[in-house]
Amino acid sequence: MIDSMTIEQQKPDDSLLDIHYLGDKDLRKSAKRVSKIDDSIRELARDMLQTMYSSNGIGLASTQVGIHKQLIVIDCEPELSTNAPLILINPKINYYSQELCVMEEGCLSIPGVYFDVIRPEMIQVSFKNENGRPCQISATDLLARVIQHEIDHLNGVMFVDRVTNDLDLTTKLQEKGFTRESVKSLK
Repeated sequence: MIDSMTIEQQKPDDSLLDIHYLGDKDLRKSAKRVSKIDDSIRELARDMLQTMYSSNGIGLASTQVGIHKQLIVIDCEPELSTNAPLILINPKINYYSQELCVMEEGCLSIPGVYFDVIRPEMIQVSFKNENGRPCQISATDLLARVIQHEIDHLNGVMFVDRVTNDLDLTTKLQEKGFTRESVKSLK
């Protein structure tokens, strides 16, 4: 069982896992369902959380560290050590609200690049926790956005694929050393 007390939320000297960046083909591969939730999956979740915290992130998908299993970790308020992080194994969004909202997004795989992205305001997601128990939650606001962003990663989709302003996208990516050719537009 992952206990929030076992994950140091301070920034260590370096990450445990290497984060892959836009342009890496691993980020475009779909993740496979986790068939057995065991100590190796719990250890992966711990390592992902530590990597996320050390990178000042609030969400991380296993595909971002080159592991193609349906596992995401989220902590929307990492500065609050009383909040336990969310570990979602085999997450599936069962409901999207009709109401949409625009919010700025960034990504540990595209450091320094931020864009407004339109997504459903509310979702319901089912998943298994780190103990293999089925769970379901309704999420709004930042949590809904982070879950959708990370599930996109599990399907080989990156948030920049959802950006509609091509000129702005190209300019900002080039400023940070990325190329527009790495984006797969969803328009």
